Amino acid sequence: MSFHPYLFFGGTCREAFTNYQKIFGGDLQVMTMADAPPGEQPVPAENADMVMHASLSYDGNLLMGSDDPTGGFDGVRGMQVAYSAPDAGEAKRAFDALAEGGTVTMPFSETFWSQGFGMCVDRFGTPWMVDTANPSQAS
Repeated sequence: MSFHPYLFFGGTCREAFTNYQKIFGGDLQVMTMADAPPGEQPVPAENADMVMHASLSYDGNLLMGSDDPTGGFDGVRGMQVAYSAPDAGEAKRAFDALAEGGTVTMPFSETFWSQGFGMCVDRFGTPWMVDTANPSQAS
């Protein structure tokens, strides 16, 4: 059984996932509303570039998302995407990249449970928790 975050964006999904690929690496796939097969639900011209589905796969992980087709996007609430890096240096690099242009809600620092932990909301509105895998978690 697997759980995979599926994030919604208010028109910035492509930019966000391009940024996530730059930070984490991996294979990025993006499908826009205009990519829907002929005969499917017609897409208004103003929505043609909206992302219908994006997926970023890396190291056995999968992050997915799309632009909110309802137009009612009001930010991500009630959850955070957790990223556990293999070491404190990588965790700090990822945290700093995610926090750039966003808001740090807990500065990255050593804690009693991790060599490095921090929380931020990136410039796209996605809340993140970044930590360092403890030796028993790393594999």
